[in-house]
Amino acid sequence: MSDGERRTIRVVAAMVERSGRYLITQRRPTAVLPLLWEFPGGRAESGETDAQALRREMRHRLGVDVEVGSLISNVSHPYDHYTVELQLYECRLLSEELRAVNVHAYRWVASSEFDQYPFTPADDASMAKLLGE
Repeated sequence: MSDGERRTIRVVAAMVERSGRYLITQRRPTAVLPLLWEFPGGRAESGETDAQALRREMRHRLGVDVEVGSLISNVSHPYDHYTVELQLYECRLLSEELRAVNVHAYRWVASSEFDQYPFTPADDASMAKLLGE
């Protein structure tokens, strides 16, 4: 597949902060990039706005609704067969009852602890941008 044919997957993710800690989720063992950590979210379907996609994905993965705020970062990361366009949004949980519905696990971590969790390359790039590295 030439670069001209490389498909782009638009992914939306939520940065949810509470008391100086951030919500991260672990991919399931059967997923692509198994057991790596990421900001919660997922693929935007065609015809969906980023906010609609993010609210759907947060309900699907963690059983919660969110209020989607402003776009924090946008990174493009090429993988072997496709490119991921990751849009990271500031979000606020509208309920406290998180459940690991369609994720392997979730954690609240301080930004200083991010390096203890192996993140997906696209999320890693987002974090580097955010932390000014």
